[in-house]
Amino acid sequence: MQKIAVLGLGKVGTLAAELLHATGFSVTGFDAHAVPDLPFETRQIDVGDNAALEDVLKDFNSVLSCLPYFLNTGVATAAHSLGLHYFDLTEDVPTTKAIQELAKTSRGIMAPQCGLAPGFVGIVGAHLIDAFETCRSCRMRVGALPQNPTGLMGYSFNWSPEGVVNEYLNDCEVLENGEIKWVSPMEWIEKIVIGGIELEAFTTSGGLGTMCETYKSRVPNMDYKTMRYPGHVQLMNFFFHELLMRDRRKEAGEILVNAKPPVSDDIVFVHVSAEGEINGRMQRKEFVRGLKPVEIAGQERTAIAWTTASSVVAIIEMVREGTLPDHGFLKQEDVSLETFLKTHNGARYNA
Repeated sequence: MQKIAVLGLGKVGTLAAELLHATGFSVTGFDAHAVPDLPFETRQIDVGDNAALEDVLKDFNSVLSCLPYFLNTGVATAAHSLGLHYFDLTEDVPTTKAIQELAKTSRGIMAPQCGLAPGFVGIVGAHLIDAFETCRSCRMRVGALPQNPTGLMGYSFNWSPEGVVNEYLNDCEVLENGEIKWVSPMEWIEKIVIGGIELEAFTTSGGLGTMCETYKSRVPNMDYKTMRYPGHVQLMNFFFHELLMRDRRKEAGEILVNAKPPVSDDIVFVHVSAEGEINGRMQRKEFVRGLKPVEIAGQERTAIAWTTASSVVAIIEMVREGTLPDHGFLKQEDVSLETFLKTHNGARYNA
């Protein structure tokens, strides 16, 4: 699986492609616009043209989609038709369900949700769960935030606006008392303190990936929440629901990005916890990180960019090395955290 096409050369897609190139893959990047001065070949293509996309992908054996979630089903269908390995970063539940169905007859591996959340947090959650004889709960929280917030919202859009709006408005899958339930987003608000910094966490969609399905009979309570600085969720509820911007998603994303553009000095908070019994005693285990920008290949990379790109490239490394399957559907909870952290790119999470 040496020849890989990377679709979407935004900040995360470009970094993922660079990391793949540095890790020994033969990379070609594709984007709707010309992207010069990269250490690998790039081409322009209309990624919405499925026929054109399938025509160019036939020269590859793997494809990584770093496109907005609503384009991924078309890419996955083309990859399935050609027998390619497929990877993406989507948080969208219907998209993942469609890819899971394609994987039943795939000749390559179909691996959506390989980013940070869903993705890395699911790997960590599964690792903590496995430490217990019986596990009663697993809680996963992630927040990608400015280090120096300003304004009432305390936020900057360092991630895809389509993805953020999607996860703020779509229903959220949880496990509650052993049952899979769907709950409203931007609810179940709780306080979390990491390194003396107070945050609020609230339900958002997609972060659990396939974990509710996997752990329904083993872990009665499980949920995923996004972390923000205090006061954020109240403003977002006002914006989307009282002002009815939930009915104008594209415009909502444009307004928010214009108001709160990306910053370079960001931080990614990860807080994963699980509770259960070991030797008959109730215990709690946690994985907590505050991850900041790092220098890669002579450039400082934002925390959200390197955590997301490193995660998916580590998964691709593991498939190449044979430590993950080479066909079928990959669930993030089936990935060994220990093996992940030993990969060239996964090792960045050890910092």
